Amino acid sequence: MKAIIFNGALERKPLSTSGALSDYISEKLKESGVETKIFNLVDSGIPLYDTTLKNVPHGVEIMNKLFLEADVHFWLAPLYHGSIPGVMKNCLDWLEVSAKNEEPYLTDRKVGLVCWADGVQAMQGINAMDAIAKSLRAWTLPFSVPIARSGLYEEGKAGVISQEYKKKLDLLIKVAIKK
Repeated sequence: MKAIIFNGALERKPLSTSGALSDYISEKLKESGVETKIFNLVDSGIPLYDTTLKNVPHGVEIMNKLFLEADVHFWLAPLYHGSIPGVMKNCLDWLEVSAKNEEPYLTDRKVGLVCWADGVQAMQGINAMDAIAKSLRAWTLPFSVPIARSGLYEEGKAGVISQEYKKKLDLLIKVAIKK
């Protein structure tokens, strides 16, 4: 089984929320024998979606290959002004280059959804990603992880995910890789 962790945040700092979540999920997947790749949007070189281009940009070709090879996806996003970051949606729009494939878009891939917010509105990001995944013919998991960032980390331990959220992420992973 192959998994991709789609980090839709534009964070580069060493102790970023997206980095901590990506690393945790990746480690747990590898412990379960799942081949795992982290796709960091910030490093991808994905341009603005442009249907007039004659050639598909190289970064887009790489992204499409990784996304289409993965059996299961984990999409991670911060909540920005009520939704996921626009650059994350832009990246997913580039899956349009697979429209003429025998199995276009993300047909029958499983997608686990994780969103974090400073308040308690992370479910809005989950709902946005759910609609996008379904329009790309993927199956979103029946369990998602909306995160209130104030409870994400252990008290006084920078970057150490709390037991509460480890349990939730572990359940998401279990549901995702169940055969």
